[in-house]
Amino acid sequence: MITPAVLLGIILSTLYGALFHFWRGGSWARLILYIFLSWLGFWSGNYLGNSFESTFIKIGTLQVGTATVCAIACLFIGYWLSLIRIETK
Repeated sequence: MITPAVLLGIILSTLYGALFHFWRGGSWARLILYIFLSWLGFWSGNYLGNSFESTFIKIGTLQVGTATVCAIACLFIGYWLSLIRIETK
């Protein structure tokens, strides 16, 4: 993968994580969690898009469409899992 595509992917996925944090709120630790989850989902989606040879919103070698969908799904799943509270007796 070429450098501009990697840079665009990092910028977009970081933006998704930051916007999700802006929407849901939280501490600095939550911001880092959301950015990490967004990176994980974005690059997983890019890999899946390349594996299935998807043409859904493709910019150069970057599968922006499938990567965005996977990043958003990963953010929502991570948010949902972070709401679980373990009660000790």
